Formats: sequence, C-alpha cells, structure tokens
Amino acid sequence: MSNLNRRNFLKTVSAATVGAGLGGVNGITKASTRTADTQNLTGYGKKGTNVVLIMVDDMGYEGLSCYGSLSYDTPYLDSLAERGARFLDCHSQPSCTPSRVKIMTGKYNLRNYVSFGVLKQGEKTFGNLFKENGYATAVAGKWQLYGGGDGQSPEDTGFDEYCLWAYNHRGSRYRDPSFNRNGEIVREVKGKYGPDMFSDFLCDFMERKKDQPFFVYYPMCLPHGPFEPTPDCPEWGQDINDAKFYKAYIEYMDKLVHKFEKKIEELGLAENTLLMFTSDNGTPRRITTKTDRRVVQGRKAHTCNGGTHVPLITYWKNHGGYGHECADLIDFSDILPTLADAANIDIPNSLQLDGRSFLPQICGNVGNRKDYFFVYSNPKQDRDRWPYRRWVRGSRFKLYNDGEFYDIQHDILEDNPLKDYEVAEHAKRLKAKYQSVLDRYADIESPDLNK
Repeated sequence: MSNLNRRNFLKTVSAATVGAGLGGVNGITKASTRTADTQNLTGYGKKGTNVVLIMVDDMGYEGLSCYGSLSYDTPYLDSLAERGARFLDCHSQPSCTPSRVKIMTGKYNLRNYVSFGVLKQGEKTFGNLFKENGYATAVAGKWQLYGGGDGQSPEDTGFDEYCLWAYNHRGSRYRDPSFNRNGEIVREVKGKYGPDMFSDFLCDFMERKKDQPFFVYYPMCLPHGPFEPTPDCPEWGQDINDAKFYKAYIEYMDKLVHKFEKKIEELGLAENTLLMFTSDNGTPRRITTKTDRRVVQGRKAHTCNGGTHVPLITYWKNHGGYGHECADLIDFSDILPTLADAANIDIPNSLQLDGRSFLPQICGNVGNRKDYFFVYSNPKQDRDRWPYRRWVRGSRFKLYNDGEFYDIQHDILEDNPLKDYEVAEHAKRLKAKYQSVLDRYADIESPDLNK
C-alpha cells in the first residue's frame, strides 16, 4: 500500500472499513493470510521503548477519511495509517469516563467502575506501571477522573507532570483556556487555544526527556463540544457554538497528531517510539457524517456499533506493519497490556487484567486473536441516555444479557433481533458460547461509590 496515492488507498479500503466495519468486520486480514515468523508472541517489544498514546474525545470510526469519511479531511492520520497499522474492529465503551477507566487499567468496568467522572481510588493504571519501570511520565488534555476527591489525581495514577482541564478546576478547554498545570491553576489564558497549550506541554516534555524512556498520554479535548471556531477558522475569537465546527475540530485534531509525529522524528526517536491513536467513544448524536458507503448518524452512548466502534492507528517506524490492515477484534482492555508489551514491561499478576496484547499485529504479524469480547456498560447516569447493558460480541454476532441476539454485519443499528428460527446452526453454537460468557459474569457487579 505504500505506493498507493491517497485516493486509491481510500478506494482500496472502503469496503472493508466503513461498510463491513461499522457492522462488524468479518473478512480476512492481510495478517491472517500469511504465517508469522514465529508463533512465540514475545520478542516484539524492547526495554526503553517510548510510548505516546493519543485518545481523542467523541469521534467514531467514520470520523477519518482513511476509514471512508467524505465529510472530513484528515491527511496526516491517513498518512500515518499508510505507514503504520490500521485496525478495523476496535471498540471502546459507549461513553467517556467508562472508556477512560478501562483504557487506563486494562479491566472491564464491572471490576472497577464506580461513578461517572471518577477513577476508583487504589486502581493501578498504565501511568503507575510505566513510572515503576523507570519511565518519565506525563499527561495533558482532559482528566475528569478526580470526582471532587472521590477519584484519583494524575499523581495518584503515576504521572510525573500534567497539564489538565477538568482536574480541580473547570473553565474553557478551548479559547482562553483554564487548566491545572503541575498543581497550579492557570485561568483564562487570553488569546490562546487549549489544544495547542496541552500539545505544546507534552512536546516540551518529550524534548526534555529525550535521553530517557518516556510515556506520554494525551487524552485530547477535541472534538468534544462545545463546537466553537478553531484558530484556523475565519470566525476565531467569536462566541459561537455550532455543530458545523465539528469538521474544523476533526481537522485541527489531525494537525495535532501530525505535530506529535513531527516532534518524535525531530528528536530522532521514531524507531524507538510507539505512537498509538484512538477515540473514547462514538460520534455525538447531533453529528452526521458522509462516508463512501452511506450517511452515518452519530450514536454516542448507544450500545450499538455506532457508540463503540472507534478508529485505532499505530505507528512504530521500522518495526513492521507498514500499511498493515487488521480486522482482529480489539477492545479497550487490550490497550494497557499492548503498551506494556511494547516496552517489555512485566505486568504483575495482582493486576488481574482482562485484556491481551495485540503487539504482534501492530508489527504486521499474527497475534493471539480474540474470537469475541465481553462488555459491561453501566455509566451510572440517566438510564434513558446511558443504558445499562452487558453483551458479548464477535466479528459478526452479538448477544445481550436480555437475550437479544443480532447479526451486526447485516443489522448495523441493531433494529431487528434475530428470532430462533432465523438463526443458523453455526450461529446457535456461537450464541450458546456467548451466553456462557455472560453467565460467567452474571453475579459480578461493579462497585458503587455511594454504597
């Protein structure tokens, strides 16, 4: 794919991504058509590998042009996907804090999710893990995990330095931002743009720590509302909140990702740095996106694919995976073990993670693929907007704890649960397998902050 121009690249991948992907990818990946050099899944990571994890806020799978979007132009992420690995079937939780808790701890929400805006006290995160293994650690962007003292601070979670919105202070996250920088409340920085300041903070951190291993986590504020003009818009400086600026948000986000890649290259660290990009949940419901297959309505907070199906792009220069497309199932519990694997960090058994590493797939090889994954979704907010459900899903079929069974390849929005007489024998076997997984977790309920 490296010799394809961008237009041909999009044509090549469109059927496998937005068409099949939004309904559950069921095709054969490039990796699955060849044999890995070894079936021993160790040996890909190495001590001292730098890790940069970027997670944007409120953008589903359809948000990038390399996944088929026609509404937004994302040339830098498209280029990253051409030179790295692009995952077609990655899933977050349907909403914000549940995804953040899951990605940071590598655990299903039923084990440690206590309340919206809270990361349970005492939970160990990837920040703790990297710091304990000699890494310099930093986080910037959106926090929203402290819960007024009921949750955890960035220091609690292993970060040496931070520059965060929604930690002990809330103001604007965009124009004239307010934030907490290493314990100092900075209020209304006139004429500045929050995403620029957060990304500058982390790029400066990488510059200062270039001679030692570092772990950088950037939970970006973009493209979450309010939808205001960016510095690239003619309306910059005006008090406007309009969904039309979602496009500007996506394209500014794309530029910021490129800023990180350029910085890593400038520091001469590209061959020793894994860069990973994803999103915390689906697109807001008020946003519609044109793709090369259909018009997609945002489904944030829904438990269908539109609420959970997110992009995942990785880039690790000269470590294989060049232009690799992978349709293996990935969920957010897999991120922590993968990042630790890249840095050859041993994970203590006491952490009891629910995910598994997909580092071999990042490097273009066959890994320990999942046939299905389990999701516990209970944001503990308004049940009309944030439903409580459990489910197990594979690449094609999905079973909820209330017995609803869907062919998600052909029923993207989950409008028509399958009747027993509509289910073929092979699907019945899968349904029974998924039910056994649901039964395994049936008596486990996530802790409640108010108890």
